[in-house]
Amino acid sequence: MPKLSDVIAVLEEVYPPQWAESWDAVGLVCGDPEAQVRRVLFAVDPVQAVVDEAVEWGADLLVTHHPLYLRGTTTVAATGFKGRVVHTLIKHDIALHVAHTNADHADPGVSDALAEAVGLKVTGPLVADPTDPAGRRGSGRIGELPQPVTLAAFAAQVAAGLPATAAGVRAAGDPERLVRKIAVCGGSGDSFLAEARAAGVDAYVTADLRHHPASEATEAAPVALVDAAHWATEWPWLTLAARELTGRADSRGWPLETRVSIRVTDPWTAHAPMPYAP
Repeated sequence: MPKLSDVIAVLEEVYPPQWAESWDAVGLVCGDPEAQVRRVLFAVDPVQAVVDEAVEWGADLLVTHHPLYLRGTTTVAATGFKGRVVHTLIKHDIALHVAHTNADHADPGVSDALAEAVGLKVTGPLVADPTDPAGRRGSGRIGELPQPVTLAAFAAQVAAGLPATAAGVRAAGDPERLVRKIAVCGGSGDSFLAEARAAGVDAYVTADLRHHPASEATEAAPVALVDAAHWATEWPWLTLAARELTGRADSRGWPLETRVSIRVTDPWTAHAPMPYAP
C-alpha cells in the first residue's frame, strides 16, 4: 500500500504545482506524508458535505479542485466552517490535496474533460502555455463538433452532457444559428472572451458569465455564449483525474481505490421560471 507522499508525488507528476497561477493555493493542505493510502475520493469543493462523504466511505485522501484556503488564514479553529473541515479531516486521518489551476492548464486537464463531456474533439488550447513545446497545455480548449448544429441544439447537448444543477444552461445568440467550432473553459471564463473572439469560434462554453462582459462580447462579434454552472463545468475533470491516478497506481502495483463524488455542491439550489413578459 502506498504512502501519502507516494500518491502526492504521482498526482504532482500529472498536475505539477509549477503550472498553477501565482495567486493559487495548490498542493497538500493537511495529512501525514507517512500515512498509508488505500482510498482516494475526488470532488470539486472541499466543503463539509464532501468531507462527511469521505469519512463515511473511509477515504484516506480527498483530492479537490477548489482550494480550501485560497487567500490564506491565521486560524483553523473549528469555530468557522473551514476550520471544522480541517478538524474533521485530521480527526479521521484523511489528507486533503488540491489541484486547481495546475489541473486547468494540464494536458489533458479540466477543459479537455469539459470538451469531451459536451461532444467536442479538441484541436488545441484557447490560450497556449508558451512553456509547452507541444502546444497542448494552456487555458481553455478549442474543439469541433462532428457536424454543425443550431445553437439551441448545442445548448441542449451541453445540458445533457453535464451534471444537472438548479441554474441549468443558458445561451446568448440566435438560437437557430449553426455552430461547429467551439471554445470551452471550465470554471469562470469571462476573462477569455477576447481570446475566444480572436480564435474565430462559433460559440464559447464556460461559467459565471456576467451581464456586461457577456453583453459586450455578443455585440462585438457573432460569437454565441453558452453559460453553465461553475461546478458543473469542472465536475467532468474528476473522472479524468481519478482515471489518471488509477492508471499510474496500477502500473506501480498499488492496491488503490478511487471514487468520484456525485454530490452536487453548486451553491444554487433552486430555479424559478419567470413567466412575466414586460
